[in-house]
Amino acid sequence: MLTAGPVPPAAPTEPSVRDIHGVSTPDPYAWMRNRKDPRLISYLREERAYYEEATARLEPLRATLRSELERRHPDQEDSIPWRRGPHSYFWRTPAGTEHAVLCCRGDAGPDEVVLDTGALAGSSTYFRYGVCEPSPDGRLVAYSVDLAGDEVYELRFRDPASGSDLEERIPHTSYGCGWSSDSTTFFYVVADAAYRPWRVLRHEIGTEPGRDVVVYSEADERFHVCVGATRSGCWIVVSSGSRDTNEQWLIPAGDPTSPAGCVEGRRRGVEYFLEHLVPPEPDGKEAFVILTNDGAPEYRVVAAPVDRPASELWRTVVPGSDDTRLHALDTFAGHLVLHCRRDGAEFLTVVRPDRSSYEVHPDTPGGTIEFECGSGRAVVATESLVSPRRWSSLDLPSGERKLLREQAVPGHRPGDYTVERLRARAPDGTLVPVTIAYRAGLPADGTSPCLLHGYGAYETCAARGFSLALPSLLDRGFVYAVAHVRGGGECGRRWWLDGRLAAKHHTFTDFVAARDLLVAERRVAGDKFVCRGLSAGGLLTGAAYTFWPDRWAGVIAEAPAVDVLNQMLDPAVPLTVNEYDEWGDPADPVQFAWMQAYTPYENVTAAPRPPLLVTGILSDPRVMVYVPARWVAALRAADVHGNKILFRAELGAGAHYGPSGRRSSLAYEAELCAWVVDVAYRPSLTFRDVGTL
Repeated sequence: MLTAGPVPPAAPTEPSVRDIHGVSTPDPYAWMRNRKDPRLISYLREERAYYEEATARLEPLRATLRSELERRHPDQEDSIPWRRGPHSYFWRTPAGTEHAVLCCRGDAGPDEVVLDTGALAGSSTYFRYGVCEPSPDGRLVAYSVDLAGDEVYELRFRDPASGSDLEERIPHTSYGCGWSSDSTTFFYVVADAAYRPWRVLRHEIGTEPGRDVVVYSEADERFHVCVGATRSGCWIVVSSGSRDTNEQWLIPAGDPTSPAGCVEGRRRGVEYFLEHLVPPEPDGKEAFVILTNDGAPEYRVVAAPVDRPASELWRTVVPGSDDTRLHALDTFAGHLVLHCRRDGAEFLTVVRPDRSSYEVHPDTPGGTIEFECGSGRAVVATESLVSPRRWSSLDLPSGERKLLREQAVPGHRPGDYTVERLRARAPDGTLVPVTIAYRAGLPADGTSPCLLHGYGAYETCAARGFSLALPSLLDRGFVYAVAHVRGGGECGRRWWLDGRLAAKHHTFTDFVAARDLLVAERRVAGDKFVCRGLSAGGLLTGAAYTFWPDRWAGVIAEAPAVDVLNQMLDPAVPLTVNEYDEWGDPADPVQFAWMQAYTPYENVTAAPRPPLLVTGILSDPRVMVYVPARWVAALRAADVHGNKILFRAELGAGAHYGPSGRRSSLAYEAELCAWVVDVAYRPSLTFRDVGTL
């Protein structure tokens, strides 16, 4: 028979980072902040063993789900090719493999493997690449690898002709890169000790990395940097930005040693993002086009001369609109392509050279849409919760679309399922979009179980794309719902602003409003409702578990940011200072108070609560493993009701977003889905007798 779970040592005399504003409550688990402390490792091992024992009886269901997910995965899967210089490239996942291979497709001859990521992974249980960029002349491929999951990458250069790497390797790199026009120089990013990308360096191929030149360095810890090339390949763009402010610097790709020039100095609250428009505008001059919120809260597009792109010369090309967020800008064949969000839906706007325009919407209800550049042609990709990805060519002048390919999902029939968009009314009257999916013909009789997903931070939209796991839940009678809560970006910049800082509570009340709508409309059963969220979404479900425990049959909090207050109080914690604009700076007593009011770790109480499944990864640099570990320990210590609390601690290689590799990812998803099915279909179980699990 199982006990109530592992109990780590408590040391209330150890220092807490919360000694501020007269608040000095001892934190008995402050010692866990040292990830190398043997006590922490021992505790995590105990928690994982307890989790495995507690869920062992679910293995038959897990195996069934794993088999279903594997059957939906095609034997071989290729991406849409894209063009770089003389070649086209695409990713292929061969049958029976964990990782994809990068292939090169020339104008004639068979496809050639450029990078075999499975071979690069070797014996490591984890692999992810950070950058992968062929040179303009096609003679090299720059790529970076992470074998631990801590998002610290080693940069390498592969010679496809020989199949081997060059001698130079550059450690501790981050995301973002760009090649010079002549393929001799490569720009890349490095991170500081707090995992903040802060420098852009220039590397000359064939030289010692120790001689690399610092192109840009960002001293302000609220800002992080990135580097990339314009779509034309003519310019290298260095970007430095905080949550709501940025500036960009330009280097001609044809003259990579020239100093970077600032486009427009940073102004608090102003963002701009530059692209290079070619071929020329109607007046015969090439131009930069810039997406900016300067003078337009939901952003506008301006044009600027290449020789002097400062703001006093900006002229409006696409004006801003209060009801449509212009989220991203691309250029292709003289056209502008804008990714837009309106009233919870997303679409593209294509602007022709004569400035006429048209909209391109997803071809499935509640779907997503992206713009890609295939081998010399414009491509749009759409999908939904129940419809796998579809790629279509887009004739930019006319707007005509032709289907190129559909993601193969053996045995799946999208027509067997339905997607709807609903609106839930939040306590302050705001209407919150909710996307739901279910098997066609499912009765709305108040008996169906439900899994509700949410995120709600950084102006990032909650995922509503296709998942190989979702049909397994829908076929078992589930309704799957996505709550597009404030703090995300589904309804524009205002949606984010009304769900961050002092308004963060809206994220949580929106989520509960979505749940209550589905119950009130008898779409689902109130006692079969499970919620799930990752990272900031884990904070969301952690708050739901803390403040509305009676609403749920079960809660999943994956790598949950449930200790935001203490993290923001400790600048030494990775990725903290540049988060102040999202969560607040608790050095300010007012901001301290609002953060303390909602942070789950600050609000642990002894109350009956639903089953809880928490995950954490030892190597995670975004939500350090001690964050969920301390929360779980505090919940166990406070519990007098026999609440069922499980902590799936990952001590091996793994990343913030979960395992890498096809089989590992599918197995993890099957594992969590089995838990969801179990708790949803056993709502009468109180878990006071923990041995019954």
